[in-house]
Amino acid sequence: MKLSLATRIFLGYALVLLTFGAVSLFSVAELHRNRLEIRLVSQGYLQLSQDAAALETFQTSQEKDTERVLEQNSVETRRALIRLASLYYAPQMAQRLDAARAKAREVLTFAPEGEVPFVKELDARFAELARNSQAYGHAVEAVFTALASESPESKEVARATSELRQLESAIGRELRVLRATLGNRIRERVDGAEERERRTGLTIIALSIMAIGVGVGVTAWSARTLRPVRTLIEGVSRIGRGDYSAQLGVRGEDEVALLAREFDQMARSLQAREAQLKSQAEALMRAEQLAAVGRISAQIVHEVRNPLSSIGLNVELLQDAVDSAHFESQDTATEARELLSAVTHEVDRLTDVTEQYLRMARPARPDLEPEDIIAVLDGVLDFTREELARASVEVVRDFAPGTPRVLADQGQLRQVFLNLLRNSREAMPTGGQLTVATAPRDGDVEVTVRDTGNGMTEEVRRHLFEPFFTTKEGGTGLGLAVSQQILQAHGGSLSCQSIPGQGTTFVLRLPRA
Repeated sequence: MKLSLATRIFLGYALVLLTFGAVSLFSVAELHRNRLEIRLVSQGYLQLSQDAAALETFQTSQEKDTERVLEQNSVETRRALIRLASLYYAPQMAQRLDAARAKAREVLTFAPEGEVPFVKELDARFAELARNSQAYGHAVEAVFTALASESPESKEVARATSELRQLESAIGRELRVLRATLGNRIRERVDGAEERERRTGLTIIALSIMAIGVGVGVTAWSARTLRPVRTLIEGVSRIGRGDYSAQLGVRGEDEVALLAREFDQMARSLQAREAQLKSQAEALMRAEQLAAVGRISAQIVHEVRNPLSSIGLNVELLQDAVDSAHFESQDTATEARELLSAVTHEVDRLTDVTEQYLRMARPARPDLEPEDIIAVLDGVLDFTREELARASVEVVRDFAPGTPRVLADQGQLRQVFLNLLRNSREAMPTGGQLTVATAPRDGDVEVTVRDTGNGMTEEVRRHLFEPFFTTKEGGTGLGLAVSQQILQAHGGSLSCQSIPGQGTTFVLRLPRA
């Protein structure tokens, strides 16, 4: 589920409030529990323990009184004292036990659920004491009756007296056990309350630290969530300064991340548009240069071509005349022939230059036909084999099997490959390796011409396809410009990759047939 930035920040701070609220509720709950515990001990078990202690004291006094009564020699005195005990002890004991049971039932109203069985057990013990107290009253009556009808030394008096003392011992023993049980329970509850108070304090401290940690974490998370806003502002500033390469790279699904991605897309679009405008400006500049070349070339061809043809024809006639002429020495004849050969070479070179200018001025429209690119490359490489071998250039043919045909003008394509091969040869004056490779691409066929020459700098590579730009002595700077013009007319492209000292790679792309 995608949450908005505002919702996420709200949920973060809601979590902080819930954490602190949970700490507060836990503290209140523990205080309430401690209050109930204090009430149970102070208003319940402590008072019941005091009642049990009072009953034990009362019972102990009664046992002593009974001992004194039984030590009396006078039957009448014993009967009077026993009658007094029956009239005093039983009602007092019953009254005190009823008060203790009422207190136990009152404790049941506020005792925790875990203490209810113990309080009910106390009530049952008080009830048992009440029954024993009634039995004690009957035993006292039995002793009184036995003393009235028998002698003090009779067996009936001894039996009744023994039962009376046994009941007194049982009641006293049960009262002591009850009091000890209450004392132990009070100590257990007090010790438990102290331990629980200690644990509660530690828990509250831990929860408080956790709540503070959650608060700090949420604050840091909020700051981290809002950090891309600053990045976005910096990116906008860079765009405003004309730096269209700014990319924020913010990830996520919130509004800031979405805005950042849109900003990155806008920056890429602006950068692409700037590159397109720059490319169009360069193309326009090249077009203007080519147009200037066209005008110059037309003038040059008009003014130079005919004189060059006449000079060439006259030189050929002069060579025929020299061949048939007689000279005073063989050295003079050789010198004359060398001079005529040099003139012929220069005339041919000037003719070639004028032809290049003419092709630049009026480029021929390519006659596109399906051509086997591998066959064309094989033909060109075979044609230049001797030239490359003399330059100590090793040729590697890396043609991909099944390379498709291309739409091309074979003559113009050969012109491009010849120009590239000669450039690569000249880039390896001491020899090297020349690799020509083909590879099918999406909708195109790629041809790479890679040499191991000296390479070129980035500055040279940027101007490589500009007309009249050359790094070779005596070069016209038109070969690569014409080659790129031919490939663009084919619907393809020509690019260059070069590293100084590691060689140069030309990459050609031609459309499939």
